[in-house]
Parts: sequence; C-alpha cells; structure tokens
Amino acid sequence: MVEIKTDAALDAMREAGRVVADALDAVRRAAGVGVSLRELDEVARAVLRAAGAGSPFLGYRPGFASTPFPAVICTSVNDAVVHGIPTGYRLRDGDLVSIDCGARVGGWTGDAAVSFVVGTARPADTALIETTERALRAGIEAAVVGARIGDISHAVGSVGRAAGYGIPADFGGHGVGRGMHEDPHVPNDGRPGRGMRLRHGMVLAIEPMFLAGGRDDYRTGSDGWTLLTVDGTRAAHAEHTVAVTDDGPRILTLP
Repeated sequence: MVEIKTDAALDAMREAGRVVADALDAVRRAAGVGVSLRELDEVARAVLRAAGAGSPFLGYRPGFASTPFPAVICTSVNDAVVHGIPTGYRLRDGDLVSIDCGARVGGWTGDAAVSFVVGTARPADTALIETTERALRAGIEAAVVGARIGDISHAVGSVGRAAGYGIPADFGGHGVGRGMHEDPHVPNDGRPGRGMRLRHGMVLAIEPMFLAGGRDDYRTGSDGWTLLTVDGTRAAHAEHTVAVTDDGPRILTLP
C-alpha cells in the first residue's frame, strides 16, 4: 500500500531530510586518506545525536540479511555498490566512496546517498559519479503529478545505458515515509508510461546505482550485506528523498 502524505507530513519529512543532508556533508568533509570507515560512522552518529534523530539503518534487518545492520551509514568503497558495512578499513588515495544515510525525526524518515573520490580522482571515476548524479537529476525531473513510476525508471536508466554502465536489476528506489522502505518499488531502468501513476503527496527515494564495467549482475560479500560488482570494476550511488507535489518535485534531503 502506498501512503499519500499530507502537506504537513511533507514538511515534517523535510526536517528529517535536512538531518540526512547534514550528516552526509559532515561525513564527506571528514573522509580523507587514513580515515577509517568506522570513524565516518561515528561522525554521522554525532550529527544524528545532536539533532535528536534516530537511525533507520541501525538494527535494520530485511529478509535477505543474516544479521541486523550494525551502523548508521552504509560505506561502499570501489567495487562495492551499496550496503557496505563500516569497518576498520582506512581510506586510500583514489578510493571511490559511496555513503548512504538515513534519519528519523518525529516519526518520519529521510534517506539519501552521495558518491565521491578521496584524494586524486581517476577520470573514469569522475565520469561515473557525474553520470550517476545526472541520472538522479533526470529521475527527479520525471517525478511529477500524472507521470508514472516507469517514467522515472526510464529517465534514470536511459542515462546509465547511454554511458555503457551496468544497472543491478533487483535494487532501486522505493517509497519513504514512517518507514525507510515503503511501496512502491522504483526500478532504475524501465519503460516509460508503465506502472503506478504519481500523485501529490507520494514520497520516493530515487537512487541510481551504476556499475562501471557494464554488467548488470552483482554478488553479495561475505558479510551478507555488501553488494559487489562481479568483475571488480567500480560503482557509484546517488540518492535523494523526493516528494511528488502539484508544484513539481520537492527534494526533501537538501541541506
């Protein structure tokens, strides 16, 4: 079931989204050569704590996971696509890092992600990140009243396919509200004009994830959480929580 949010609920979700944006900004500023992924998680925890926010990530255990998620952010490095668990790994020059973060404020949730390179960036990594961000913008622009879920999927997928990137079929965007993952599912590739029609008050996490090697398949790491490219090539992930409104898409996870 898809919950249609009131305008007051959208305003409340904006507060949660602002905390997410602040946490992502703090983590990005803290990331540097020699900094551990666990230290980045501590940075995010401090931001959530200062805002009086809870974490929808910490303790989360979907059906595919053998253990609850142990952190407030996902830290996916290089060939990790999404769901990376913060460990003692210390960042190296040239690492491509994707950070996914959520916050819960007043019973409402925000969810967003960003990818960046630590230190010196390879041109191929810069292109991958820029394309992923461009796909996110295209998906957001398609999130208008009267359009369909497939229009968002097509907008995202067209950008990734044109660049020759792979798109993992089983993972994509989703509804957001009181829960972090709600209906509907928002694939990152698809046909326009298909799927549920968008209405004012729907809230969606739009999150392209592209694989540089061009293959759509992936594998799950030994931790039971991290999704990895099968060919060892790099991946990028970008995400915003977006409200569909009569005035156009409203991004709820901006600073």
